[in-house]
Amino acid sequence: MSTTITESRTKQDYKVADVSLADFGRKEISIAEKEMPGLMAIREKYAPQKPLAGVRITGSLHMTIQTAVLIETLVDLGASVRWASCNIFSTQDHAAAAIAKRGISVFAWKGESLEDYWWCTYRAISHPEGKGPQLVVDDGGDATLLIHKGYELEEGSDWAKSKSANKEEQVIKDLLLEIHRENPYRWHEIIKDWRGVSEETTTGVHRLYKMAQENRLLVPAINVNDSVTNSKFDNLYGCRHSLVDGLNRALDVMLSGKVAVICGYGDVGKGCAQSLRGQGARIVIAEIDPINALQAAMEG
Repeated sequence: MSTTITESRTKQDYKVADVSLADFGRKEISIAEKEMPGLMAIREKYAPQKPLAGVRITGSLHMTIQTAVLIETLVDLGASVRWASCNIFSTQDHAAAAIAKRGISVFAWKGESLEDYWWCTYRAISHPEGKGPQLVVDDGGDATLLIHKGYELEEGSDWAKSKSANKEEQVIKDLLLEIHRENPYRWHEIIKDWRGVSEETTTGVHRLYKMAQENRLLVPAINVNDSVTNSKFDNLYGCRHSLVDGLNRALDVMLSGKVAVICGYGDVGKGCAQSLRGQGARIVIAEIDPINALQAAMEG
């Protein structure tokens, strides 16, 4: 592995690309706060009471400017927060730097290797004094998966020693085995005070339902993915805003006149179609649900 799981990797309790980007990140955070009145209202109302005082929270969610506002809200409410990104490419390094400079433990940088990614996830789970989180904010289910697979290994599961289907699976297994060699009861220590998890993605929610059906889910879980504000607002309007922006940043090609094939016409597909059509692209929808397909046809 290209990383170690020990505390010695860095003297500070964080790992970011460049902490000198913090001032730039702070400026963008101040702008984002104006666009996130819900969180700011919660902060203003409850920060004096510190309702989360002493609560250990682990986050595995895109380390962006908007996430920084969430993290600082949790901290202002009294929580002890440790954070990692849920994607190796999605971290905004100036956002991570601003959070690190404030003294919050964050382990995220753009362009992580798979080894780095799972090391960061483990570091976010590992709170001081050998403790684990009480609450997990998950996006994709990776923090939840790592904890459960570690716990199952200590309970006698041979999954970590089985043949891997892909490189990432092998990286997870190598990390779990390394942790197990150092402390064969580590995951039992981590879950001792674990009380619950929230999950933001369809993939992660499907994992949780499957684990619940198999009686393997260790804690109660909140399905944020299917909340109205996520499915009807973030999926539709968030994708409508961010899709073209992401394509322009990554490709910098004119979208007008291009043929765009969108697989699925749910809320995400609708937002993507509106976004691309607004740029003059020709839209083709692939959809197996007859109602969604009819909606696409009626939209032209």
